Amino acid sequence: AVHPGYGFLSEKAHFAKAVKQAGATFIGPSVDAISLMGDKIESKKTAKAAGVSCVPGTDEAVASQEEAKKIAKKIGLPVMIKAAAGGGGKGMRIARNEKELLDGLKSSASEAESSFSDGRVFIEKYIENPRHIEIQILADRFGNTLALGERECSIQRRHQKIIEEAPSSFLTDATRKAMQEQAIALAKAVKYESAGTVEFIVDQSGNFYFLEMNTRLQVEHRVTELVTGIDLVEQMIRVAAGEKLE
Repeated sequence: AVHPGYGFLSEKAHFAKAVKQAGATFIGPSVDAISLMGDKIESKKTAKAAGVSCVPGTDEAVASQEEAKKIAKKIGLPVMIKAAAGGGGKGMRIARNEKELLDGLKSSASEAESSFSDGRVFIEKYIENPRHIEIQILADRFGNTLALGERECSIQRRHQKIIEEAPSSFLTDATRKAMQEQAIALAKAVKYESAGTVEFIVDQSGNFYFLEMNTRLQVEHRVTELVTGIDLVEQMIRVAAGEKLE
């Protein structure tokens, strides 16, 4: 079996497929789940269909500057330009006016192309001063899906997490419960198995919106392990071996 770690390689569907074709077991989710959740546009569509709250914005890649201006006018500035195949803060730009929108569209697409060989970008409403909350998911191939609490990673630099807090001191019990339910609903919608993380942003009023799903073990998985006492890597191996979650 092959465990891909937590780098970008772990979210490459073609790598998971190659491992399978070589006759080995890929310790992670299915190729289909990786492909679907790895595309930020398709993952948003899937989340909406599963009843998950999403940030207002486009469901398709932005094709032109004129289209970008129409979208920004409709949802209101500021907006966030994001790479469809993004990750790690790559290909993300905030636009507070038309010049920043057009400049950001170009630079975001360029960075996305160089980082992911995919220059598609889309636009979402930018949530001011958001809290970033990630729900740790663990699922097996028998449909059992668990939410192992949350990690708050609101303190960031250039969209890179610096401090993780678990549990979040910002969430109410009701909001926490609702976020976990939506994270589980999304995981079940893509028949997810293995460990994964569903990320949300939360505004100052407590409204939360789906951001993305990371179909891999994250660097900060140790925070959840220390809080819950559950070894996530061990569980990934057990799930890959066909065991049920106890």
